[in-house]
Amino acid sequence: MTTKILFLGDIFAKPGRLAVQQYLPHLKEDHGIDFVVANAENMAGGWGVTHETLQEIYAAGVNAVTLGNHTWRQKKDIDNILEMDRKVIRPANFTNDTGGKGFRVYKTDNGKRIGVLSLFGHVNMFNKASCPFEYSRSFIKEHRMGDDYDVLMVDFHAEATSEKECLGHVWDGKASLFVGTHTHVPTADTRIQPKGTGYQTDAGMCGYYDSAIGSTFESALKRFETSRGGALQPATGEPTLCGVYAEIDDNGMCSKIQSIRLGGVLQQQGITSCLNK
Repeated sequence: MTTKILFLGDIFAKPGRLAVQQYLPHLKEDHGIDFVVANAENMAGGWGVTHETLQEIYAAGVNAVTLGNHTWRQKKDIDNILEMDRKVIRPANFTNDTGGKGFRVYKTDNGKRIGVLSLFGHVNMFNKASCPFEYSRSFIKEHRMGDDYDVLMVDFHAEATSEKECLGHVWDGKASLFVGTHTHVPTADTRIQPKGTGYQTDAGMCGYYDSAIGSTFESALKRFETSRGGALQPATGEPTLCGVYAEIDDNGMCSKIQSIRLGGVLQQQGITSCLNK
């Protein structure tokens, strides 16, 4: 039985949440999507998550949430969220005192076990984390497709495309879908790797694209042009939903994959063309 999964790129502030609310319910209903994972580390005003913002996207149909370098920005809520909300996953290779979990297994309505793993990069990233390559190789030795889960989705939150490509190679044949996040720009390299793992270097952002990766140009330019910098401000406008859709076969490997871009100023790309191949 084919399992249909959707990964949504970094949800940035209110425009990103609105994109999820506008497009996700129709995508799930129209295409029978079984499971949705979203990176939400920028969801609350561009920084972190809150109980309220999580409930908004859960109501729209998100089944699990991954995080990244802004995990702790909303200090009031985050410790409780990491401990109590099983839908939220922080990077697994963060230090042991982080709290929460970096890997969980969920069950779909039709009984499929969906593993979700969040990882964090080293290159030009500033949070303390163990080596994502060492962590991945240890994880692969300890877990097995078909035994521990039927589908495995990996979100690699990292800056460098080369680091993402190399870790994606390590996971080829070991994960169903490997997708990068963090840069907020969707890459044009969506493909199935030689051993069967669906891959895209970066899923892009759910947010307003006439901006500096979600923030206003005015607030971002101050950081480039002056010594004083200043606080970034979320940009507002018609948002785009960006993500990756994949169909997974009974062996846990990807049989179809499609980059998704709906609404806003980017060139549109829906699921239909993938399903009709």
